[in-house]
Amino acid sequence: MANAPHFRRTALIVASALFMEQFDGTVLATALPSMARSFGISPLYMSVALTSYLLSLAVFIPASGKVADRFGTRRVFCSAIIVFMGGSLLCAQADDLPMLVTARLLQGLGGAMMVPVARLILMRSVAKEELVSAMSWFLVPALIGPVLGPPLGGAIVSYLSWRWIFYINLPIGLAGLVLSLRYIDNISEPVTGRFDWIGLASSGISLACLMFGLEMVSRGVTSPFASVSILGTGLVFGGLYLLHARSHPSPILDIRLMRIPTFRLSVIAGSLTRITGGSLPFLLPMMMQLGFGKSAAQSGAITFMTAAGSLLMKAAAPPILRRFGFRTTLIWNGLIATLGLALCACFRPSWPIAAIYGVLLVGGFFQSLQFTAYNTIAYADIPTHRMSDATSFYTTFQQLMLSLGICVSAAALHFSVMLQGHAHAMLSDFSAAFLTVTAISLAASPVCAGLPRNAGATVSGHRQTAEK
Repeated sequence: MANAPHFRRTALIVASALFMEQFDGTVLATALPSMARSFGISPLYMSVALTSYLLSLAVFIPASGKVADRFGTRRVFCSAIIVFMGGSLLCAQADDLPMLVTARLLQGLGGAMMVPVARLILMRSVAKEELVSAMSWFLVPALIGPVLGPPLGGAIVSYLSWRWIFYINLPIGLAGLVLSLRYIDNISEPVTGRFDWIGLASSGISLACLMFGLEMVSRGVTSPFASVSILGTGLVFGGLYLLHARSHPSPILDIRLMRIPTFRLSVIAGSLTRITGGSLPFLLPMMMQLGFGKSAAQSGAITFMTAAGSLLMKAAAPPILRRFGFRTTLIWNGLIATLGLALCACFRPSWPIAAIYGVLLVGGFFQSLQFTAYNTIAYADIPTHRMSDATSFYTTFQQLMLSLGICVSAAALHFSVMLQGHAHAMLSDFSAAFLTVTAISLAASPVCAGLPRNAGATVSGHRQTAEK
């Protein structure tokens, strides 16, 4: 097992991938209205620029663990960074929305291997009792990205061009690539049997159709029959995959992992919570610019407060989980985080700016604690030899739900505009969208109540504290 200095260095290096992805996503969200004007389309249609990337993640993430086991974690991680950089370069050259979507799909292919393998490298570098601290170190650079993203993205869009938000990825990726080649070991695992190509194809078609269908519904650009047909195809291939996975000795997404209670509850409750989390980077910048009439730079200076609150939380996560344990933290913190984000529905231009900052800062703090707890408890009881399978499975659903959050919020926004007869999205429409997604995440706390009181005690140290 790696010693502490080596572990921290490894965590920070592999977190460069998460930093690049999170930075890219938050900068892009701030730039969507400006990009829509450049392409000559409605800003509501720009949600596809976010979901196309998440769609590519959902399709290819299932293969990440198997590929890393076969070819080695460092080799796959570095190759993924190169692909992500190539996709970023093409995004910067896009002249219309279809070209941007194609480039974002390529970016997603890189991200699908980059972020899960980064997490896998970390999981194999630390003991389970250090997992909370490890995850906190890993997420620090990832949280700096969202902190810098909105204000820097707003400044870039206001004073340069939106294309520069993609060029920024190139030096970041190059630095991560050089450091990884120097300091990260190329760890591989024995691979038995053939690669599950049938599983990859069937799960990929299922996830692609479901995500594409939801995206089409959210934008209202296809007929009901076409939308239902796409979604139905996704469900059919999803059913075929489940039948295939039951008989395959090493399926691409191992559903048998759901028999582990802590992993199962983290997947289910975390999925509900991430619908809200995925909607925030899409709704908030749009609300600030279209509803409040603020510039991209002004919007970024406000929305970065959510990420700032997340960053403040990282030092607090280990003592909170040690004091209260995973079950209590996930139940009550989940309610606080959800209600805090629901307050965004009440935002109006008449609010003092300090009050908006306060809501976003506190909401980001509690939401980040919730995700840290989910990301840690998921792996608390996973055997070491199944860690790559668990990472692929969990990250697939994580990205799927983040993408679903964008689709749900975009659909709620679209239908509110239609029902109220508005020519374009207004503040009341954004309020309806915020309340829709936060209502979904409220269902996560009852699910978390199913955790045993001592769940993840070896990771959080809660049981040992209680016994003293």
